[in-house]
Amino acid sequence: MTSSYAGLETLTVAIDDDGIATLTLHRPDALNAFTVTMAHELEQFFLDAARDDTIRAIVVTGAGRAFCAGMDLSAEGNVFGLDEDAAPTPADLRERLTEEPFQSGVRDTGGKVTLAIHACPKPVIAAINGPAVGIGATMTLAMDLRLASTKARIGFVFGRLGIVPEAASTWFLPRIVGIQQALEWVYSAEILTAEQALAGRLVRSVHEPEELLDAAYALARSFVVGRSPVALGLAKQLLYRNAAVPNPLEAHRADSLAMWHTSVGDGKEGVAAFLEKREPEFTGRASELPEIF
Repeated sequence: MTSSYAGLETLTVAIDDDGIATLTLHRPDALNAFTVTMAHELEQFFLDAARDDTIRAIVVTGAGRAFCAGMDLSAEGNVFGLDEDAAPTPADLRERLTEEPFQSGVRDTGGKVTLAIHACPKPVIAAINGPAVGIGATMTLAMDLRLASTKARIGFVFGRLGIVPEAASTWFLPRIVGIQQALEWVYSAEILTAEQALAGRLVRSVHEPEELLDAAYALARSFVVGRSPVALGLAKQLLYRNAAVPNPLEAHRADSLAMWHTSVGDGKEGVAAFLEKREPEFTGRASELPEIF
């Protein structure tokens, strides 16, 4: 594997010949605890990956025995990197979200990360290799699928610290597991085993530790090898967006635009390859998706 993402303090990136990027949270001596630096690096990586057509899919895992042990609570001052003098109001965040002091001092750092993950038009798979609590758990909710090691332990432990679930997790978690399960896990703040997470439909599958990454890579390759990056990126947008619209007519409008664009693009090659009984050679780029909403 090779990487063009050098100079990162808290992450490592390797990209294989199929375009599968392995993004590793890399603070193993601190159980990959989340810091403001890690937040900035994760957000920037996913923004860059959205534009990088050498990356077809992303597998996220942790170095050492943990995935991410949550926020590093040893930092000085406000450990979440927030400006305690800002005094924000709902109107401020509606009208001035990207202005200072709100952009840097009020916006939840984990939320900026998960918004970047959600916007990335590539499959993103979490390979949860060990403990994943707090932001270590909520960051995975914006990823498309979660695979867990038998050694994984997952916890939405915010109630123990007197804070609320962050990283837009109150949008993602109920959509994944349902509102009743989400409320129970958040209220209890208990640590879940991999098997409990599987039973609650938080994770797709559970694997022995030495088999976890291979399973994630196999899944990623099944998504992208021989597939159109444009069709894949548009399908991701359609599924997330249309699942929340109030009427299927809204989905029909977006579907129609996406079908039109793909039918005059990679769809022509896909049909030709099918008729000629050969592998398709798609040329569309996920970095150049058409507007469909």
